[in-house]
Amino acid sequence: MSVFRRAVLAIGISISLSAALPAFAQDAAAKPEHHDHEYTRQEEMIPVRDGVKLHVVILRPVGSEKSGPALPFLIQRTPYGAEHATSERLNISKPELVASGYIFVLCDIRGRYGSEGTFVMNRPIVAHHSKQDVDETTDTRDTIDWLLKHVPNNSGKVGVLGVSYPGFLAMMAGIDAHPAVKAISPQAPMTNVWKGDDFFHNGAFRETYGFDYVQQLEAQKTDVPADSKEDQYNFFLEHGNFAGAAESAKISNLPTAKIFLTQPAYTKFWQDMAVESHLTKVEVPTLEVGGWWDQEDMWGTQAEYAALKPHDKKGEVFMVLGPWNHGGWGGPGKNLGAIDFGQPTGEEYRKTMEFPFFEKYLKGQSGFDLKGVASFRTGVNQWERYDVWPPVSGFKGEKLYLGAEHALGFAAPTGDYNTVAAAYVADPADPIPFRMRPVESTYGTGSRWRPWLVEDQRFVSSRKDLANFTTPVLDHDVTVTGDVVADLFAATTGTDADWVVKLIDVYPDDAPAPMNGYQLMIVDEIFRGRYLKSFEHPEAIKPSEVNEYKWSLHGADHTFLKGHKIMVEVQSSWFPLYDRNPQTFVPNIMTAPPEAYKAQTMSIYGSPKYPSHLEFLSPN
Repeated sequence: MSVFRRAVLAIGISISLSAALPAFAQDAAAKPEHHDHEYTRQEEMIPVRDGVKLHVVILRPVGSEKSGPALPFLIQRTPYGAEHATSERLNISKPELVASGYIFVLCDIRGRYGSEGTFVMNRPIVAHHSKQDVDETTDTRDTIDWLLKHVPNNSGKVGVLGVSYPGFLAMMAGIDAHPAVKAISPQAPMTNVWKGDDFFHNGAFRETYGFDYVQQLEAQKTDVPADSKEDQYNFFLEHGNFAGAAESAKISNLPTAKIFLTQPAYTKFWQDMAVESHLTKVEVPTLEVGGWWDQEDMWGTQAEYAALKPHDKKGEVFMVLGPWNHGGWGGPGKNLGAIDFGQPTGEEYRKTMEFPFFEKYLKGQSGFDLKGVASFRTGVNQWERYDVWPPVSGFKGEKLYLGAEHALGFAAPTGDYNTVAAAYVADPADPIPFRMRPVESTYGTGSRWRPWLVEDQRFVSSRKDLANFTTPVLDHDVTVTGDVVADLFAATTGTDADWVVKLIDVYPDDAPAPMNGYQLMIVDEIFRGRYLKSFEHPEAIKPSEVNEYKWSLHGADHTFLKGHKIMVEVQSSWFPLYDRNPQTFVPNIMTAPPEAYKAQTMSIYGSPKYPSHLEFLSPN
């Protein structure tokens, strides 16, 4: 069975970072094959400035090379293989764009599939002093130069789009942009893989994801997903730390795995790879796209928008945030796991936002009416439009306080200035699983990775090694919008700790099945305590000292309905998605010795002096 057949989940979805094919190359077998619009296919090897040749597949309407209007290019560059691109798959994945008529180009990036050269994961942007100074911006420019000169009857206009790694590559087309590039759409782009995307979140290492992904992209030139039959919870627990797991799989010498093992802090290596520092001007109209329950790249969409928007003098930076997992806007988008949104949100996005965006900027057509941000507000299940994100007009700041006896409410705490709202013992020998066991390989056969963020949290919420804070049953709707920030005052008896905060919508027990009593995560994120003062220079925590940990849980637009409850859950492990914190400070957790892993008591404060809370926006 091909990697593609194993990976495909739904029509038109760029399913995951490593198991997905380009959106132009989705599986036509998912629907009866058809030819609504016939496209011809050709392959070329394009030389770039340092002599390397890059493999591309070009698809265009039959006969358009000789007659009819000159057509713009729509380009997607990918590490996942352009070879599967066909007319049939185009008709399924991009029917509106196909019907309008474009020259679609699928490009293998250097070192992957049919392209020459050496592959470098998220290749950093470099200074361009000579022809040997190459990166994804130069490869994009050189590819476009060749296409403009050698592909007949083109309009001289280029659009670039992609999801995930191809989303990172789409953003590269907007940096030092070729003059022909008139529109880009980075969708769930890998933007900063240390701060909040694929490999680390606020310093906590995404162990299963990093372990599987580097094998797939760096162990060979094409995709072969890791597919262990063992419960990955058991596997990583038995091997103690990442060094032990990597050695057992013989991946310690893969380029990115070596960096994991030797540079777990936010070193120059990770800083150079980050994209947001390069977004100092808006060179082309940009449509950012992301999903509320993106299990891989939630951070990138909002981070790129936040970096670009202050420089947006012409009103050409847009963003769409919807009720999707990673790439879920490529499918119908009516459901995610057990959650029903009541409408085909993915189809609505593609027809009313993505399609008219490219039509406007590549063909001069009317119909694109988005002025700023489109957000699908879950709970009430309706699209909202805002001038900017987070929204300003019509909203006010709110705080939701964690209190004694597991209380949660909007009133600031009173009484004893040192009240401990909750305490629990976190034991690295028995870490809290991030999803229901068994935990399959990320992209392995039968993996439940893709929708895990909407999994019912009742499978862990009764554990004693975490703390829950819950409101009474709501007597009115409560809307949470914007960037949700956790401001946690906490202490540990150890010298290091992880803090996980989850905002959860608790459905009524009498809600229709399967939602009766369901605990749905709305936003959630981890923070590794050693990075309290600096991501670059980790330090030990002073035992039993109260510290303030403040970090983003990312954006939300959700209404907790009357009759529901709001829950905030705090815990200190999320395994094996994140490696175990030994809770004893060591220089490098990747190689932490067994004796460093010790149970510690975690205390969450809720008092006038130490008011642990969440911050967000609500409508006036």
